Amino acid sequence: MKESIFLLIKVGIRTKHKSIHDAIAELQTKTKLSVSSTPNVEVLETKIIPLNTKK
Repeated sequence: MKESIFLLIKVGIRTKHKSIHDAIAELQTKTKLSVSSTPNVEVLETKIIPLNTKK
């Protein structure tokens, strides 16, 4: 059976960006995310859903 689930992650950062919004945008576009399959769950796709932040 194919399903979609959402996993929320917490990321602690230190940044040289003056704006936290710039740091978030950079992480959303340049991060490589890995979620591994288990014996009972096959991971078919992972995707970072963009967070729309205001500057």
